[in-house]
Amino acid sequence: MVTPPARKVLVVADPTPHSAAALQYALSHALLEQDELILFHVENQSTWKNTLSTFLRRPSLASGSGAGVSTMAPNIVPDWASTSNEVNFLDQMKYACEIAQPNIPVRIEKTDMDGKDKANVILSKSKDLGIDLIIIGQKRSLSSALLGYKKPSGNTKASKLLDTVEYLIENSPCTCVGVQKKGNGGYVLNSKTQKNFWLLA
Repeated sequence: MVTPPARKVLVVADPTPHSAAALQYALSHALLEQDELILFHVENQSTWKNTLSTFLRRPSLASGSGAGVSTMAPNIVPDWASTSNEVNFLDQMKYACEIAQPNIPVRIEKTDMDGKDKANVILSKSKDLGIDLIIIGQKRSLSSALLGYKKPSGNTKASKLLDTVEYLIENSPCTCVGVQKKGNGGYVLNSKTQKNFWLLA
């Protein structure tokens, strides 16, 4: 049996439920044993406190039934919630990955936006690292899911997130998958070749 070539898989890591869903999908469905997982965080100090406080209001990180991923919740949520914005959630994410997929090497990469657009920072880093697959959490409204992507007006966080994900999907030289967690434990996946693909848990 021919072993598939090793890949570098980048998961965009943020202290948000969308990012947690993307990591769950990567661990339970996307990663193969010979792959390397890279948790990449783009630091933006101005939005850190608001993002973290929003995340901490969520009751659970891993409510889905993905194989081996249910162990993430008890290991991550208490530590993230126990301290202020200085908590290193990336270490907690890495620890959860090592529990769920102990044979897959995991490393952390992070960089500052330096006034640049987040999507282009991610694209630039993925090229530098030779990434084969980008996985990013996605928050989509019902209208955008039904009607397709349209550049949103306004300056809301949801619009920024949508802009970043859709831009990466359309412009990344490697495959980029936007992941949205559904209430039934499944996912809705978006890539350049597949739109609104439902994956049941």
